[in-house]
Amino acid sequence: MTDDHAPAPLRQIDTLDELTAEQAEAVLGLLGEAARTDGQQAVSEQGRLQLRGGAREGVRHLLLTVGGELVGYAQLEDTDPVEAPAAELVVHPAHRGHGHGRALGTALLAESGRRLRVWAHGGHSAARHLAQVLGLTLFRELRQMRRPLADLDLPEPVLPEGVRVRAFVPGEDDAAWLAVNADAFAHHPEQGSLTQRDLDDRKAEPWFDPAGFFLAEREADGELVGFHWTKTHAAERLGEVYVVGVRPGAQGGGLGKALTTIGLRHLAGAGLPTAMLYVDADNKAAVSVYERLGFVTHETDLMYRTES
Repeated sequence: MTDDHAPAPLRQIDTLDELTAEQAEAVLGLLGEAARTDGQQAVSEQGRLQLRGGAREGVRHLLLTVGGELVGYAQLEDTDPVEAPAAELVVHPAHRGHGHGRALGTALLAESGRRLRVWAHGGHSAARHLAQVLGLTLFRELRQMRRPLADLDLPEPVLPEGVRVRAFVPGEDDAAWLAVNADAFAHHPEQGSLTQRDLDDRKAEPWFDPAGFFLAEREADGELVGFHWTKTHAAERLGEVYVVGVRPGAQGGGLGKALTTIGLRHLAGAGLPTAMLYVDADNKAAVSVYERLGFVTHETDLMYRTES
């Protein structure tokens, strides 16, 4: 016999500065279930790396449980000195349609003092609706672009005079790379603010391969002036133009295009059928460069924010 009038399990949201190993594994399991349903991760690589390894300055984790079962997760990162805190959230596919996303969004607004930016990876209609319910407006569009690597036919890369390219050496090039990355992305805090801990996190990942991490340096003094870090998604057999950066003083001479071509040739040589990259839709110059290299838009991530 069942009691039809038994109270429904209570929803609870706990906000934590760090997760235990068990909590992190539970969140990763939730993310995996959601990704299998949605076709892409609801939390970025940076966010997934921040699940482990203890507390991170400016990072908070929101765990939504129902009857003790983890059914929702959100991460809030408040490290940008200018922009509002940024968040990502996900609800288990089997528990959607019960207001859990709205509850997490409301909790994020409270935690951030109603100054909030939220990513909607893939730009699904449910995410757009939730943004509207929370009073958020579209702020940023990030495109994922792809191109086939089979029969890659790109011109021979031409490096600026006095510049050579070599592979990254872990432990020896860390500080110099962090410096050139900060210079190249001073306008882009998500990338430009990477620290040694962030770099170490990525070097510890199974996909890390220094042979696909290309550094451009001046022959005269060895100063780094640019780089192309490639990444391989083995399960998807997908190569990624992970990040290309050129120091401001070295821009405009074709170095970025040459580094991109070198990386694409490396990915093609590894037998990968497709390459991908991310680029802001409003970066018309970069979009144009990638389109000329054969990339087309595959999907779009949207960021929403509060008006205040």
